[in-house]
Amino acid sequence: MAADGRFVADVVTRPHQRLLMIRRGDHFVTLAPSEVWDEEPALLRPHLEKVAEGEAVLILLDRPKEPDLGAILERGVFSIIARDADVDALFVALRGAFEYLSTKTRAESRGKWLQRYRYELGELIEIARALTTERDLDKLLPLILEKSRFITGADAGSIYVVEGDDPDPSRRTLRFKTSQNDSIAYESKEFTLPISNRSITGFVALTKQTVNIADVYELPPGTPYQFDRSFDQRMQYRSQSMLVSPMVSAQGEIIGVLQLINKKREPKLKLASPDDVERLVVAFDDRSEELLGTLAAQAGIALENAILYAEINRIFAGFVTASVEAIEQRDPTTSGHSRRVANLTVGLAEVVSGEMAGPYREASFSLNELREIEIASLLHDFGKIGVREEVLTKAKKLFDHQLATIRQRIDFATKAHEVDVLERRCRMIERGAPKEELQALDDELHKRRAELEAAWQAILAANEPTVLKSGDFHQIESLSRETYVDVAGNVHPLVTTAEVASLSVPRGSLTPAEYDEIRSHVVHTRSFLSQIPWGRAFRRIPLIAGCHHEKLNGAGYPARLKGEEIPLQSKMMAISDIFDALTASDRPYKKAVPVDRALDILGYEVKDGALDGELVRLFREAKVWTRLMGEGPPISMRFR
Repeated sequence: MAADGRFVADVVTRPHQRLLMIRRGDHFVTLAPSEVWDEEPALLRPHLEKVAEGEAVLILLDRPKEPDLGAILERGVFSIIARDADVDALFVALRGAFEYLSTKTRAESRGKWLQRYRYELGELIEIARALTTERDLDKLLPLILEKSRFITGADAGSIYVVEGDDPDPSRRTLRFKTSQNDSIAYESKEFTLPISNRSITGFVALTKQTVNIADVYELPPGTPYQFDRSFDQRMQYRSQSMLVSPMVSAQGEIIGVLQLINKKREPKLKLASPDDVERLVVAFDDRSEELLGTLAAQAGIALENAILYAEINRIFAGFVTASVEAIEQRDPTTSGHSRRVANLTVGLAEVVSGEMAGPYREASFSLNELREIEIASLLHDFGKIGVREEVLTKAKKLFDHQLATIRQRIDFATKAHEVDVLERRCRMIERGAPKEELQALDDELHKRRAELEAAWQAILAANEPTVLKSGDFHQIESLSRETYVDVAGNVHPLVTTAEVASLSVPRGSLTPAEYDEIRSHVVHTRSFLSQIPWGRAFRRIPLIAGCHHEKLNGAGYPARLKGEEIPLQSKMMAISDIFDALTASDRPYKKAVPVDRALDILGYEVKDGALDGELVRLFREAKVWTRLMGEGPPISMRFR
């Protein structure tokens, strides 16, 4: 073999005097006499380990004693040649062995590549599925970073989001949102930096180009950006390889930057020291860059969707808030009522969702359904914009302008009577009337003044929205018979029939017609809300809000629904609405009712068949109202 040029590239060694090993590249062929196989198998054990690893094969000289040739081949023997084989036979045997090893290595390599490709493709599909289903920015950004580090083997990384609306990227900023590091634990805080060539992330945001750096401490000459070592120095960490990729929207607009640091040979190992970095960290290869580019494209679309979703939510929340403010500006006396009813109803819904027994043990509300309840509760009085403002804000039985008009009539009647008395007095003096007649005239004037003032006081008393006593009705009726004479000599009632009807309201401040007008707000609420495209998630908002004045016994309005015809959400809202109306301290026409008294009234409503007794029980036992008073767990902020 030494004299044959065909073997010049091979390395021939004798690991044992009875064995001959030929190495070609990374492959080995061992020649051994058959008696070694038969009598000294221990000599072949190290070689057979390489056979098992696919790095070597064994060729025997002469056939061994074992009769089963197939079993011999399965145990690692590649071929058998004669002991006295010439150099040509040996060349053919070795060539076949090395070609077999090369073919096997290539096949295994292709198999590993195919396996890796399938694995990466599967991961990208799973990542795409995860990214497209997550809309919460606070969850999406860490997910993007985690998946990016996973498929590239990066030890650490960060995500920056572009802020600002200026078309020129250089006039916008990058906000550091989140970071991850497998080797060190630290608490990161958000900060902003300008989009410029001076930082690596700023350069990527400005140019939309991926940057792959083998060692950030040794940047190539002429590089416009610099690496800030302050984090490394503060945390005793060593950043070395770095891969930074832009995240762009479907329209090609830069919306974020994805930064990966320190690709590791073994992803599970930690970088505890500079020696670990030197030993374990490698540059991000082309495949990592390709994978990150694919993921960044997916992440960019997902991030854009999440940002748009957040913007839509903010717009939506702004619309709801503006609607509530519009309602409350028309009726300042109920300011805060909509928010309190929403908090109470959501709180009761959460209690119902937690019930494990009773008629509502199967009831459960998802986050979207709780949000639906909250919005419907916030907008349950939205229809008040269709009710006259003077009726909404009517605190007394008479409108202010009505009361002022009556006061003017009384003043006019008083002055008119004074004029009449003065004219009569002058005539009496001219004809020399005695003193007694003049005194009687003065007494008449004082009496009329007293009558008119008494009438005014009676009107003021009747104008209060309290429960009228039976005797008060007669006094009000007598007012309708009071008259006065205008300058033309025409007789008019001091109090009109409509005003008497208002003052005769037995309870509260509204006439039956005005009460019907107030009740019509529920119809307006459903009508207005039905014109808004709520989407599938919130499609029941008009129905829920429009049924909050329905009663189980059918005595409610506007549709006089009964029992199960009323949505459960509306039943809960009805309890909250009544409770807040009773306990609210901001109503000028009534005093706030104590909580115990309000609960008793809810109990009476249950006995009358108006409210759901089980829901009232849960409301009472869970003390849902304490969430408004700071005495219990706060209403969840996930709906804000």
